[in-house]
Amino acid sequence: MDEQDEKQEPAGVKGAQTLMRALDIMDEVIAGPIRATDLARKLGMSKTTAHRLVQALASRNYLQVTPTGFALGPKLLQLGALATEQINFMHIARPFMELLSERTGFCVFAGKREGDWSRHLDRVTGRQRLRVATSPGDRRPIAETGIGKALLLDEPDEHWAQLYLQATGEPAGSARSTRFIAMMRENRERGLVLHDSELGDGVRSIAAPVRDARGQICIAISIASAAHYLTEDTIDDLAAQVARAANQVSAAIGYKGAK
Repeated sequence: MDEQDEKQEPAGVKGAQTLMRALDIMDEVIAGPIRATDLARKLGMSKTTAHRLVQALASRNYLQVTPTGFALGPKLLQLGALATEQINFMHIARPFMELLSERTGFCVFAGKREGDWSRHLDRVTGRQRLRVATSPGDRRPIAETGIGKALLLDEPDEHWAQLYLQATGEPAGSARSTRFIAMMRENRERGLVLHDSELGDGVRSIAAPVRDARGQICIAISIASAAHYLTEDTIDDLAAQVARAANQVSAAIGYKGAK
């Protein structure tokens, strides 16, 4: 549609089309700075229309001018931060947790990081008679739980050692600390955590991180039970299901890298 056609459209229709074209521009700019002439060519609009729209978006700080073209502006950073703060992660995660529990029969947990601690936020009770005692609201040293370890997968090795010291009293370089670091490296490589409790309670869990739209770990989910239920012959399949559920929650939150 050229500009002459636009003038013949009713005001409401024209306004909606203008909005959709502005959103099309934003979608293109997400990939990196781009010139108005290239936007016009890619989106099939006149150069005049493209220039008018990008200037309007720039005037409201949704776009900014760079040496290589128009780029995302500071207003979007503000909106992104506000949107992240307002997301109810548990509300989004709950249906996927219920589905995971239904498919596996295990208790499913979700938790977040609070400094050097992990806080369990929600639980879906599985079909098993034997249930893990952990309840929503429980707080534990972050290096001590499967969910906590999943929340730490992006951390450097030296930070893992510090948190393990806080959780267990084991100094960096000790045999137990060295094993912990090696295990965390394996967890980071596979993108999820296989956890055996060190508290002597026989609990085993599989946990995976959930990432927000910026790719940062925001919460983690896990399944947990007695070790004799989470056996070696079932753990690969269960791990795949936990990873898939975490990816689905990540995608629902806005993470573009979710598989």
